[in-house]
Amino acid sequence: MNIPIYQVDAFTDKLFGGNPAAVCPLEDWLDPAIMQHIAAENNLSETAFFVKKEKIFELRWFTPKIEVDLCGHATLASGHVIFNYLGFDEKQITFSSVSGELGVTRANNRLVLDFPATPPSPMDTHEGLIQGLGMRPKEVHKSRDYLALFESEADILSLKPNFDILGKLDCIGIIVTAKGKNSDFVSRFFAPAVGINEDPVTGSAHTTLIPFWAERLKKNVLHAFQLSERKGELFCELADSRVKIGGNAVTFFIGEITI
Repeated sequence: MNIPIYQVDAFTDKLFGGNPAAVCPLEDWLDPAIMQHIAAENNLSETAFFVKKEKIFELRWFTPKIEVDLCGHATLASGHVIFNYLGFDEKQITFSSVSGELGVTRANNRLVLDFPATPPSPMDTHEGLIQGLGMRPKEVHKSRDYLALFESEADILSLKPNFDILGKLDCIGIIVTAKGKNSDFVSRFFAPAVGINEDPVTGSAHTTLIPFWAERLKKNVLHAFQLSERKGELFCELADSRVKIGGNAVTFFIGEITI
């Protein structure tokens, strides 16, 4: 069996920036174990698989270790593939996923994700989180992931996490964030529990970051950078119980898997 594969750098307009995702369009669903093997072989933070069903696309995401319930950059990458390579000429793509319906819309030169917002709730500071990050945050909140608020962008850049400790926390990932110097906010994202020590750019984390910072900054339209080594830029909006996450995408390669 031959399966097309695309590798796309998401949330960047420059090759070798943003977050690389693999995208595999399928005619029918494969056995989940095969999809997991493909994701492990790709060894990227996410591999997305989708199947077209009438007017929507069913979508699933796999890290090298597990299937996850939501992934932003691989959804953006999937939208990029559908719009640019599969002859899709409508303005909006609708994906069906375990997290509900997700949209990707073309807006000028960007793609915009439409995801459910996942605002965090405040909680007591977790000692394991402090030990894993090597620095005490100002505040700790939690939704699916922990969110640790720090004083400055310099603090975010200086963090040298202990991934063994962070990987034992009761969450998918750990978001660290602060106000930005040249943006509304900045972040990094660590998810060693699912095989990703540091994710380059994380759309799903911004479903939590956007409502968090919208409330703090008293504004619904926000500009963000994720400060990984590859870096990513996100154009964000809080829209009631949904978030809009805009970004660019660049194709790295197009190929074929033989299994």
